[in-house]
Amino acid sequence: MLTVASDIEMLARFGRALADPIRCRILLALREAPAYPSDLAETIGVSRTRLSNHLACLRDCGLVVAAPDGRRTRYELADDRLGHALDALRQAVLAVEHDKTCPDADAKGCC
Repeated sequence: MLTVASDIEMLARFGRALADPIRCRILLALREAPAYPSDLAETIGVSRTRLSNHLACLRDCGLVVAAPDGRRTRYELADDRLGHALDALRQAVLAVEHDKTCPDADAKGCC
């Protein structure tokens, strides 16, 4: 059963999805057009297994949906407005101090 996420939950899910560069590349590719996993894996340069794990995360976050297409499955953004949100985020200007890290940074740093 599908439910509508609250504003806070939706932003947290979007943030988790964007926290990984591979998931960002998947979302940007799907922003351009729906795609099959094999094509996505080739486009972004990852193994199909790795891609599958990231697609599962994006599905769990509610950002992409799988659409059966005969014997194959095509992936697309769950809502066209997500594409507009990605465009807006890409156009945003970030003020970054290069000698600082986020409080939640792991060993590699936040950004």
